[in-house]
Amino acid sequence: MLPKYKKVGKVLSVSMVAVLSLSLLAACGKKEEAATPETNDTSAVVATYDGGTITANEFDMEQRVMKFLYPEYAQMMEMDDFKDYLVRQEVAYEYLSGKASKEAKTEGAKTATEQFDKMKASVQADQWTEMLKAQNLTDQNIKDYMTRIMTVIKDKETGVTEDAIKKEFETNKDQFTTASVRHVLINFTDPDTQKERKKEDALKIAKEVKTKLDAGEDFAKIAKEYSEDPGSAEKGGLYENTPVSNWVDAFKEAAKTLPLNKISDPVETEYGYHVMKVESRTEADYSKLTDEQKETLKSQLAAAEIDTFMTNELDKVVKEVNLPKTDKAEEGTTEGTDGTSGTGTGTGTEGDQSTETKTDESTSTDKKTDQGKTGTDADATTGDSADTSSK
Repeated sequence: MLPKYKKVGKVLSVSMVAVLSLSLLAACGKKEEAATPETNDTSAVVATYDGGTITANEFDMEQRVMKFLYPEYAQMMEMDDFKDYLVRQEVAYEYLSGKASKEAKTEGAKTATEQFDKMKASVQADQWTEMLKAQNLTDQNIKDYMTRIMTVIKDKETGVTEDAIKKEFETNKDQFTTASVRHVLINFTDPDTQKERKKEDALKIAKEVKTKLDAGEDFAKIAKEYSEDPGSAEKGGLYENTPVSNWVDAFKEAAKTLPLNKISDPVETEYGYHVMKVESRTEADYSKLTDEQKETLKSQLAAAEIDTFMTNELDKVVKEVNLPKTDKAEEGTTEGTDGTSGTGTGTGTEGDQSTETKTDESTSTDKKTDQGKTGTDADATTGDSADTSSK
C-alpha cells in the first residue's frame, strides 16, 4: 500500500460501517433504466492477482462508483499513484470477498441492501437519476460495490470477540462521550481582511471576552458579537450534544475536563483562541452502549483487520499491475490529503481523524468527518454497459 494514502484507505474502510450519508452527493432519485451488462469484457487486463484479474472496464467502473460516492477524491483519481492505490485496493476486496464464507456473503448482501435503501431514501428522488447519469451508473452498480465491501466486513467480523469490542471501546471512548459546549473563537486570521492576526492580538481579544463573561454578561450575546466561528456564532456559540471526538485535541480535552458551567481561560488550537463553557457532558459507559454502537465497534475492528491485510499481505497476492500512465498526473501534490475527511478552513476546530460525519458546517468548530462517506473502496465491477466480467 502506498504510505501516503494509507490514511485515506482507513477512512474509506471504517466509514463503510455507517449508513452512507449523501451530504456529499448533491442527491439522487428517480428510477432509472438499468443498463444491460455485457457478458464479454474484452478490455485489457490492468491487474493480475492470485486467483483473478481486474480489467480496464472493471477498474473504470470502480472509479466511477467512487466518484459517485466520494466526489472529494475525484481530483486525486487523475493521479497515477492514486490510481495504483485504488486498483490494489480493488484487488484486495475482490480477493477477500472471494474467500468469504457463505454466511458472510448472505449477511453482506443483506446489509448492503439495507444501507443502499437508506442512502437512496435520504435524498430527493429526482436528483438520484442525475447523479447516476453523470457517472453512467445504475442502482445495481452501487449495490454490487456495497455488497462486495460489506461481505468482506461481515467475514472479518466473525472473528471479533466481546473482549476485543470492549478493548476497542476503551481505546475509542471519546467516540461515545458527548458534550454541549459554548465557545467564542478569535481566529488567527482576521475574517474581515483575511490577513494573519498576531497571536498576542488574538489572545488580547480572547481575554477581553473572558473578562466580560466572568462579569456575568450573557454568553450567547457575547458569542454573536465576538465569535468568528461561522458554525456556532449565530447559535450563541453552542455545539449541542456533540461527540467530543469530533473536535481537535486541545478543544476536545477542554470539553472533556473543564468543570461544568465554568468560563475557561483562552484555549489555543490551530484555528485561534477559544473561550469555552461546558454546559453538559455525558461520559461513555460500555454497559450503556446500544447494540448498534457495539456493532459499530465490531465493524471498526473488522475494517482494521482489512487495513492490516492491505499493508502486510496484499503485495503477496498482487502479481502485476499494468495501468496506463496519464501525462497530467502531478505526483506529490496530495501529501496533505490523507484523511481528507473533515479538514476545516481555518475558522473552526475540526480535526482530521478517520471517522467522519460531514456536515454543512465544515468550516466551523465542530464536525470532523466521519460517518459520511462510506466504503472501503475497491470494487464496483458489475453490471454496466461498459463492463462486467465474472472472476
